[in-house]
Amino acid sequence: MADRSRDPEALEREIVRARAELARAIDELADRVNPRNVAHRGAERLKEEADQVVRTVKTTIAPPGEDGEPGEIDQRVVLAGAVAVVALTALVLWRRRRR
Repeated sequence: MADRSRDPEALEREIVRARAELARAIDELADRVNPRNVAHRGAERLKEEADQVVRTVKTTIAPPGEDGEPGEIDQRVVLAGAVAVVALTALVLWRRRRR
């Protein structure tokens, strides 16, 4: 049976606290699944991956400079290559989804 020794005010405070926690959790979930936020996170992840590809390609194909670090290469060429890879990957994924 229910615990009748509990103070009604304490029970009410507990209910108010639980409602506030639930409201916070619902707000966080709504923020996570908001299409604008999902798209923003995806774009940020894509930028980070493209930057990583640029750094990797730069260290692979650029001749080392005097300080041992990779030399300068035209970033536009590397960026165009990264965009082409991303576009090709997106096309392959899109075609697989259609099947």
